[in-house]
Amino acid sequence: MQIADPLKPILFADDTSLIITNPSPSKFKEDINNIIDNINDWFRGNSLSLNFDKTYFLQFRSKNMYEINIKISCDKLIKETKNTKFLGLDIDSSLSWKNHIDQMMIKLSTACYAIRYVKHFISQDTLRTIYFSYFHSILLYGIIFWG
Repeated sequence: MQIADPLKPILFADDTSLIITNPSPSKFKEDINNIIDNINDWFRGNSLSLNFDKTYFLQFRSKNMYEINIKISCDKLIKETKNTKFLGLDIDSSLSWKNHIDQMMIKLSTACYAIRYVKHFISQDTLRTIYFSYFHSILLYGIIFWG
């Protein structure tokens, strides 16, 4: 399969994400449909199929940019979403961290409860190990994307 210039594939285990960019809305729509057709042809040629229940797209844009009306189809219409989980990070169309932070707060609150619950029964060293393996790991995960 030939990979087009505006395409940046991101592969992780059995998950594939495609980042497609083009400043021209009409060229952008054309690029997306051509890329999806090429990918689907590659899948068919290798006796594979896209799971359209797990295939969707997300338009990233700033608040002052308008949404491009895009219909992407390849055997089936591909659904648009406003947010997604990407390698454990909650990402939305405006690249805001609000949803991700809200999810982190729930996990960190659970970690705090667990640490408070066991702190009277274990040593300081064990408590520190629990902190770093539970709380600290949640806090630092994905930090490289925060800038």
